[in-house]
Order: sequence, then structure tokens, then C-alpha cells
Amino acid sequence: MPWIQRLVELPPLPRGFHLVTHEVLAALPEIGQIGTGLMHVFIQHTSASLSINENADSDVPLDLESSLSAIAPENFPHRHTSEGPDDMPAHVKSSLLGCSLSIPIQNGKPCLGTWQGIFLCEHRNHAGSRRLVVTVFGE
Repeated sequence: MPWIQRLVELPPLPRGFHLVTHEVLAALPEIGQIGTGLMHVFIQHTSASLSINENADSDVPLDLESSLSAIAPENFPHRHTSEGPDDMPAHVKSSLLGCSLSIPIQNGKPCLGTWQGIFLCEHRNHAGSRRLVVTVFGE
């Protein structure tokens, strides 16, 4: 099977961790034909990030957001402030979590654990839409 690459455009979302597994997989119906492969998900932004985390308990995304906000608070004396007080902390959080994920594919499905999901981590208070580039290869 040749390489497959799709752009997934997500609507503006509020600050926090948002489960986007369904949106990512919906963009790649061909994944069901892959026995063994790899899916790479990349976010084209520097003030949001991606994470694989628990998708069963709604307290987990809330706790992750509050924990990261404690690590990178808006009231820290940042130099880069031209885009608002939430912008530089968003860059810090994005650097901590990262801009991409690599997920193995087995028997037509991503090898996510029972409680794992793909999360868009929105670090801005009033962000716009976000773009993900999803690339898949396998046989």
C-alpha cells in the first residue's frame, strides 16, 4: 500500500484536552486495510500539542490542564507577550508535550491501549482551528 497522507482540520476548541481519535481515524478509512503499519500525527501549530492519554475518565483531561497550567503559569514574567498572556505559556506547554505522535497499526487498527486516546491539547484561551497532518504507511 502506498503512503497515505491527509490533512485533518479541527474546529476552534476551548482551552483544555480534547479527544480527537475519532476525527483522526475518520480521515483515514484505508487504515482498515493495513495489517502492519505506522500512523504519524503531526500538529502544525506551536501553541497546541498532541498527547496519548486516558480516554475513560473525564477528570484526567481536567487534571492534565490544571497541572500544566501550574507548570507554565500565565503570570510568569515572559518576554514574549505581544500575543497575549496565554501565548508564551502555550508555547512552553507545547514544547513539553510535543507536536507529533507515532502509533503502530495492527490488523487495521491503531495499537492504542484499552484506555488510550489521541488528544489535541489546546493551550490558548481563544484559539482558532487547528490542522493535523496524518501520515500512514503499511502493508
